[in-house]
Amino acid sequence: LKIAQAGKVCVKSKTKPNGKKPPVEEKKPYLEPDYTKVRVVDFDLKELVVLPPEIDLNEWLASNTTTFFNLINLQYSTVSEFCTGDTCPVMSACNTTYYWYDEKGKKTKCTAPQYVDFVMSSVQKLVTDEDNFPTKYGKEFPNAFDSLVKKICRYLFHVLAHIYWAHFKETVAMDLHGHLNTLYTHFIVFIREFNLMDPKEIAIMDDLTEVLCTPLPPAPQNHVTER
Repeated sequence: LKIAQAGKVCVKSKTKPNGKKPPVEEKKPYLEPDYTKVRVVDFDLKELVVLPPEIDLNEWLASNTTTFFNLINLQYSTVSEFCTGDTCPVMSACNTTYYWYDEKGKKTKCTAPQYVDFVMSSVQKLVTDEDNFPTKYGKEFPNAFDSLVKKICRYLFHVLAHIYWAHFKETVAMDLHGHLNTLYTHFIVFIREFNLMDPKEIAIMDDLTEVLCTPLPPAPQNHVTER
């Protein structure tokens, strides 16, 4: 075994059958039990995302999507000073690089802060457009509204994944990992409830999703016998 260095996991030094050494896996601090057990709520978040019987589906999707946009934007702002062109020259998460596609479909490789700026500016424009996210009584949602919501959720997931992958250390240092864990779990439960993302698109974070979406064990009760 190789001796693990900071940020790396011990891997066997033997080669693969094809003669190539297996890639060294990156350690994922956000999977450490001491961090994953920290949340700001201890109830079932699924109860928050289920469509209330008296609410229109599109209204519910619009309300929740706008809320997630604001919360994820706020969460990213807490680490934005650490996310620069030097620290994050590409928009990445778990060895996956994300490229920005403009309205004409042009593919652009950009730094993480540029990508996040594109995301937030684009989503802000969408959620404040009455033609896309109507707020006035009697105004109808567009026919392709669900596709619009799916597009926004995909962008927001990329931002969350990048925060975990590149800026979890800073998040912990500010004692905000409980907020991040709760926000991520709430978001994942929401997109699962309404099938807003292809499972393949969120597979890079499946290990974290499995941990965070598993209910925490009940806290031990202190039984004090009065005398």
